[in-house]
Amino acid sequence: MQITVDVPEKVLAESQPSEIADRIKLYAALMMFQAGELSAGLASQLAGVDRYAFLAECKKHGIPAVSYDPEELAADLQAASGAAGG
Repeated sequence: MQITVDVPEKVLAESQPSEIADRIKLYAALMMFQAGELSAGLASQLAGVDRYAFLAECKKHGIPAVSYDPEELAADLQAASGAAGG
């Protein structure tokens, strides 16, 4: 599917249209991943990069690759410590 976006000419002044398109796709993928709307796999497809490159971009932009709900993390840690203890 193709989506058309109008971009002001001033934005293109120092970049090629293909560079701007790639950045828009990457930033959209990063934000949708961060919002929980896309998995890492789908976000990497949207961005047009492999999963490792996408995860590197997440790190570069301070976006956690894994997000745990605090209660879910506490439950997992408790379950893990219970299993280790015996």
